[in-house]
Amino acid sequence: MEPRHRDDPQRLTPTPTGAAVTRCLVIGPYLRNAEARAGTARADVGVRPETIVRAPEARLAEATGLARAIDLDVVESGIVMLSAIRPATYLGKGKVDEFAGLVKSLEIGLVVMDCALSPVQQRNLERAWSTKVLDRTGLILEIFGRRAATREGTLQVELAHLTYQKSRLVRSWTHLERQRGGFGFLGGPGETQIETDRRLIQDRIRRIEHDLEGVKRTRTLHRTSRKRVPYPIVALVGYTNAGKSTLFNRLTRSGVLAADMLFATLDPTLRAVDLPNGPRVILSDTVGFISDLPTMLVAAFRATLEEVIEADLILHVRDVSHGDTQAQSKDVDQVLEELGIPPQDERILEVWNKIDQVPAEERERLENLAARQPAERLPRLVSAITGEGLDGLVATIAERVARTRVALTVAVDAADGAALSWLHRTGDVLDTATSDDGVTTVHLRVHPSREGQVRAKFGERVRAAVAD
Repeated sequence: MEPRHRDDPQRLTPTPTGAAVTRCLVIGPYLRNAEARAGTARADVGVRPETIVRAPEARLAEATGLARAIDLDVVESGIVMLSAIRPATYLGKGKVDEFAGLVKSLEIGLVVMDCALSPVQQRNLERAWSTKVLDRTGLILEIFGRRAATREGTLQVELAHLTYQKSRLVRSWTHLERQRGGFGFLGGPGETQIETDRRLIQDRIRRIEHDLEGVKRTRTLHRTSRKRVPYPIVALVGYTNAGKSTLFNRLTRSGVLAADMLFATLDPTLRAVDLPNGPRVILSDTVGFISDLPTMLVAAFRATLEEVIEADLILHVRDVSHGDTQAQSKDVDQVLEELGIPPQDERILEVWNKIDQVPAEERERLENLAARQPAERLPRLVSAITGEGLDGLVATIAERVARTRVALTVAVDAADGAALSWLHRTGDVLDTATSDDGVTTVHLRVHPSREGQVRAKFGERVRAAVAD
């Protein structure tokens, strides 16, 4: 295992007084051919090479951060470079024996493998090390289980966990190997305990899926009601710990949990924001993405992520101070593609966050790199902590949102309060001017779906206008 190091105990996540602390060993088993290509992971921020692979050290650091996120005491972590994956134990026999001694000497209660283990590999490693083993998918599911605060979030996490667990059932009750079934006095062989567990899990999955369909319908109703007064939706997406919640709090002046940890927030939050000299928008903060995000989690959280699919503008928040920012960006792009949003989607606006943590020379390089991007893909450099660059970001949001609206000019009788009130409810009124003859000219922006209503109501008094 190379390199091996003990973590600074001062960096461990604080655990409530009196709570039992699980001593944890984090292992990063990575293939050597991936390491050879990892140098491309630090390509320029604005470039999107297809061969980006995260450096082993960065992958191990992220896995350690995930373990700390659920209050595990990470006493040691290290990298194991593999030439091939062993079907039975993932690692070679020599490494399995080496870790068996390490687990015993350090009194390890949990081993985290930063990879996807098959049920057989997980079971064989647990037998060899006489301790619990958790792979990357299981660890992320544990974190999501801790972070879920609403009933909707809890249901989505439970669905993903049951889907994951269904393939990992092992025979735990030998005295119940077969339960009596069939007809007659003695009965037939019946079903095995594993079959019973799988049936119970499948029944629970069906109930959760039914409940989540209700959640989906409720969200659809909420979106439909918002479309009656169609405020633009601006969704924040990005890699976990990129600073989305901090930026969300800055823009909305709200108090959403923002902490320097992976998956600090899980449940989506929506707030209305009045843009200066612009329309009111609804800002949506979504769950952070991560590399190798389990497919079952993407499927389970699809009802939540539909807020992104329906958004008028998508802010892709990136941590440009991170050494693997380009690889993180690629991971986010992959999840968005699974949702049907390609990286070239014109709704995406990149926000390069944490610019305050970048050295002066690197910052100058990033500014030059941003300036060379096409006008329609021009990123914004900001610091959600200091507020630097936020005025420019807000102006860009207002300008991009305005593109999705139709600018109209309507002439109404100044005494017709009902008509003026209807216009205010229907669109974003930019300004009004009343002439001496008692005619009020209203300049407003409306959603394309509402343009027909405005024209039908006011007829020849409506004309197209150039948006300010």
